[in-house]
Amino acid sequence: AGVPYCISTHCPTLLCFSAQRGVSLLVPQPNINATVAQNILLSVEYSCKGIVSIEWKHVSSWGTNKIVEWKLGSYTNISKSYKDRVNTYENGSIQLLNVGVRDAGYYVVTITEELGTNIYGTIVLSVYEIIYEDLHFVAVFFAFLTAVSAVLVCCMWFCNKSVHLFQNKRDKLKGNFLWWTS
Repeated sequence: AGVPYCISTHCPTLLCFSAQRGVSLLVPQPNINATVAQNILLSVEYSCKGIVSIEWKHVSSWGTNKIVEWKLGSYTNISKSYKDRVNTYENGSIQLLNVGVRDAGYYVVTITEELGTNIYGTIVLSVYEIIYEDLHFVAVFFAFLTAVSAVLVCCMWFCNKSVHLFQNKRDKLKGNFLWWTS
C-alpha cells in the first residue's frame, strides 16, 4: 500500500511511481544539469484511466513557487513569474526557457486523479554559470603568447639581418685582403 517507487534495471536514472488506483508516473531523468540561459525539459509521463490535473512547483532556498497547473482540455494556469518561460505538454512534462541560477532546486509534479488520488514526482535541477574569469584568463594568455611570438619573430629578423651584414663585411674584407696580397 502507499506510493511505492521502482528503479528500472535497464536505466538507473529512471524512476517510476504508482498508486493503488491505477495512476502511474514515470520520471526518466530525475537529475538535470544545465547552464544559464539554456532551455530545459522536465520530462515525465503518467498513465491514468480517468482525467487528471497536473501541477508543477519549484522548491528552493528562496521558497516554494507554483509554476503551472492544468487539466487536459479544460484549463491551464501559469503563474505570473513563469508566464513567458514555460511550455506544457500533454504527457505532463514542462519546458523551462532561459533558465537562471535561481531556477536551480527541486521540481515537484503532482498528478491528481479525478477521484482524488495523488501521485508525486521530483526532478532536481542544477544550474551552472559560465565562469568568465576562466575565459578572461584564456584571452590574456593568448594575447601574451601572441606578443611573445611577435618579439621572437622580430629577434629572428634582426639576427638574420646581422648575419647578412657580417657576411657582407667579411666578404669585402676577404676581397680586399686578396687584392692587397696579390
